[in-house]
Amino acid sequence: MEKRDLYDKNKVRTGKTIFKGEKIPDGNYIIVVLTMIQNSKGEFLIQKRSKLKDGLYGATGGHAKAGETGLEGAISEVREEIGVDLKKDEMNFLYESREDDKQVFFELYYAKKDLDISKLKLQEEEVESVEWMDMDKIDSLVKEGNFLINHVEEIYRTVDILKERSDLK
Repeated sequence: MEKRDLYDKNKVRTGKTIFKGEKIPDGNYIIVVLTMIQNSKGEFLIQKRSKLKDGLYGATGGHAKAGETGLEGAISEVREEIGVDLKKDEMNFLYESREDDKQVFFELYYAKKDLDISKLKLQEEEVESVEWMDMDKIDSLVKEGNFLINHVEEIYRTVDILKERSDLK
Protein backbone atom coordinates (compact mmCIF):
# COMPACT_ATOMS: atom_id res chain seq x y z
CA MET A 1 0.00 0.00 0.00
CA GLU A 2 1.45 3.34 -1.08
CA LYS A 3 2.16 6.03 1.46
CA ARG A 4 2.17 9.78 0.90
CA ASP A 5 4.03 12.46 2.82
CA LEU A 6 1.98 15.15 4.51
CA TYR A 7 2.99 18.80 4.19
CA ASP A 8 1.98 21.96 5.99
CA LYS A 9 0.57 24.97 4.12
CA ASN A 10 4.12 26.20 3.42
CA LYS A 11 5.02 22.92 1.72
CA VAL A 12 7.22 21.74 4.56
CA ARG A 13 7.12 18.00 5.26
CA THR A 14 5.47 17.32 8.59
CA GLY A 15 7.13 13.94 9.09
CA LYS A 16 3.71 12.27 8.96
CA THR A 17 2.33 10.06 6.21
CA ILE A 18 -1.02 8.67 5.11
CA PHE A 19 -1.90 5.68 2.97
CA LYS A 20 -3.27 6.13 -0.55
CA GLY A 21 -7.02 6.66 -0.33
CA GLU A 22 -6.93 7.86 3.26
CA LYS A 23 -8.50 11.22 4.07
CA ILE A 24 -5.96 14.04 4.23
CA PRO A 25 -6.03 15.43 7.79
CA ASP A 26 -7.18 19.05 8.17
CA GLY A 27 -4.35 21.55 7.75
CA ASN A 28 -2.25 19.08 5.75
CA TYR A 29 -1.50 18.69 2.05
CA ILE A 30 -0.09 16.11 -0.36
CA ILE A 31 1.75 16.62 -3.66
CA VAL A 32 -0.03 15.94 -6.97
CA VAL A 33 1.97 15.93 -10.21
CA LEU A 34 1.16 16.03 -13.91
CA THR A 35 3.61 15.60 -16.80
CA MET A 36 2.97 16.85 -20.31
CA ILE A 37 5.03 14.97 -22.90
CA GLN A 38 5.21 16.55 -26.35
CA ASN A 39 6.82 15.18 -29.51
CA SER A 40 8.74 17.12 -32.16
CA LYS A 41 5.51 17.49 -34.18
CA GLY A 42 3.95 19.46 -31.31
CA GLU A 43 1.54 16.66 -30.37
CA PHE A 44 0.91 15.73 -26.74
CA LEU A 45 1.02 12.17 -25.42
CA ILE A 46 -2.49 11.59 -24.10
CA GLN A 47 -3.70 8.53 -22.29
CA LYS A 48 -7.15 7.05 -22.16
CA ARG A 49 -7.62 6.12 -18.56
CA SER A 50 -8.84 2.64 -17.72
CA LYS A 51 -12.52 2.00 -17.18
CA LEU A 52 -11.62 1.23 -13.53
CA LYS A 53 -10.70 4.91 -13.18
CA ASP A 54 -13.21 6.78 -15.36
CA GLY A 55 -12.36 6.02 -19.00
CA LEU A 56 -11.59 9.69 -19.70
CA TYR A 57 -8.60 11.11 -21.54
CA GLY A 58 -5.83 12.95 -19.74
CA ALA A 59 -2.12 13.40 -19.22
CA THR A 60 0.18 11.25 -17.09
CA GLY A 61 0.14 12.07 -13.42
CA GLY A 62 -0.64 11.12 -9.89
CA HIS A 63 0.60 11.61 -6.36
CA ALA A 64 4.17 11.78 -5.12
CA LYS A 65 4.87 8.84 -2.83
CA ALA A 66 6.40 9.16 0.63
CA GLY A 67 10.03 10.22 0.31
CA GLU A 68 9.64 11.58 -3.22
CA THR A 69 9.90 15.19 -4.32
CA GLY A 70 7.37 16.40 -6.86
CA LEU A 71 9.91 15.89 -9.64
CA GLU A 72 10.68 12.35 -8.49
CA GLY A 73 6.95 11.66 -8.23
CA ALA A 74 6.38 12.91 -11.78
CA ILE A 75 9.18 10.68 -13.09
CA SER A 76 7.91 7.62 -11.22
CA GLU A 77 4.28 8.17 -12.36
CA VAL A 78 5.41 8.31 -16.01
CA ARG A 79 7.46 5.13 -15.51
CA GLU A 80 4.63 3.28 -13.74
CA GLU A 81 1.74 4.34 -15.99
CA ILE A 82 3.30 4.23 -19.46
CA GLY A 83 6.72 2.59 -19.01
CA VAL A 84 8.85 5.59 -20.01
CA ASP A 85 12.03 6.34 -18.07
CA LEU A 86 12.48 10.09 -18.12
CA LYS A 87 15.65 11.55 -16.61
CA LYS A 88 15.65 14.58 -14.32
CA ASP A 89 17.44 16.66 -16.96
CA GLU A 90 14.66 15.88 -19.48
CA MET A 91 12.02 17.30 -17.16
CA ASN A 92 11.08 20.97 -17.12
CA PHE A 93 9.23 22.43 -14.14
CA LEU A 94 6.44 24.67 -15.46
CA TYR A 95 4.05 25.61 -12.70
CA GLU A 96 3.06 25.09 -9.09
CA SER A 97 0.00 25.94 -7.02
CA ARG A 98 -1.55 25.21 -3.66
CA GLU A 99 -5.18 24.18 -3.75
CA ASP A 100 -6.57 24.58 -0.25
CA ASP A 101 -9.97 23.08 -1.05
CA LYS A 102 -8.35 19.86 -2.30
CA GLN A 103 -5.48 19.95 0.22
CA VAL A 104 -2.86 19.51 -2.49
CA PHE A 105 0.23 21.15 -3.84
CA PHE A 106 0.04 20.76 -7.61
CA GLU A 107 3.20 20.61 -9.78
CA LEU A 108 3.21 20.65 -13.58
CA TYR A 109 6.14 19.26 -15.59
CA TYR A 110 6.97 19.13 -19.29
CA ALA A 111 9.21 16.90 -21.40
CA LYS A 112 9.89 17.04 -25.12
CA LYS A 113 10.47 13.50 -26.34
CA ASP A 114 9.69 11.46 -29.43
CA LEU A 115 8.43 8.05 -28.33
CA ASP A 116 7.27 5.01 -30.25
CA ILE A 117 3.96 4.54 -28.45
CA SER A 118 3.59 0.99 -29.80
CA LYS A 119 6.50 0.00 -27.53
CA LEU A 120 5.15 1.53 -24.31
CA LYS A 121 4.25 -0.76 -21.41
CA LEU A 122 0.95 0.52 -20.05
CA GLN A 123 -0.20 -0.06 -16.48
CA GLU A 124 -3.50 -1.80 -17.28
CA GLU A 125 -5.33 -0.82 -14.09
CA GLU A 126 -4.57 2.85 -14.83
CA VAL A 127 -4.22 3.24 -18.60
CA GLU A 128 -6.22 1.68 -21.44
CA SER A 129 -4.30 3.26 -24.35
CA VAL A 130 -2.09 6.19 -25.38
CA GLU A 131 -2.13 8.40 -28.44
CA TRP A 132 -0.27 11.42 -29.81
CA MET A 133 -2.81 14.23 -30.16
CA ASP A 134 -2.75 17.72 -31.57
CA MET A 135 -4.76 20.51 -29.93
CA ASP A 136 -7.66 20.11 -32.39
CA LYS A 137 -8.16 16.48 -31.32
CA ILE A 138 -7.84 17.45 -27.63
CA ASP A 139 -10.35 20.29 -28.08
CA SER A 140 -12.75 17.85 -29.76
CA LEU A 141 -12.52 15.41 -26.82
CA VAL A 142 -13.08 18.30 -24.41
CA LYS A 143 -16.23 19.40 -26.28
CA GLU A 144 -17.51 15.82 -26.15
CA GLY A 145 -16.94 15.71 -22.38
CA ASN A 146 -14.36 12.93 -22.70
CA PHE A 147 -11.34 14.73 -21.24
CA LEU A 148 -10.48 15.30 -17.58
CA ILE A 149 -11.22 18.99 -17.19
CA ASN A 150 -8.35 19.77 -14.82
CA HIS A 151 -5.90 18.01 -17.17
CA VAL A 152 -7.05 19.99 -20.20
CA GLU A 153 -6.65 23.22 -18.22
CA GLU A 154 -3.03 22.21 -17.63
CA ILE A 155 -2.49 21.39 -21.30
CA TYR A 156 -3.70 24.90 -22.19
CA ARG A 157 -1.43 26.30 -19.45
CA THR A 158 1.49 24.31 -20.92
CA VAL A 159 0.81 25.67 -24.42
CA ASP A 160 0.76 29.23 -23.03
CA ILE A 161 4.02 28.68 -21.11
CA LEU A 162 5.69 27.15 -24.19
CA LYS A 163 4.84 30.30 -26.15
CA GLU A 164 6.48 32.46 -23.46
CA ARG A 165 9.61 30.41 -22.74
CA SER A 166 12.34 29.54 -25.20
CA ASP A 167 14.51 27.76 -22.62
CA LEU A 168 12.46 24.54 -22.54
CA LYS A 169 14.13 21.44 -23.89
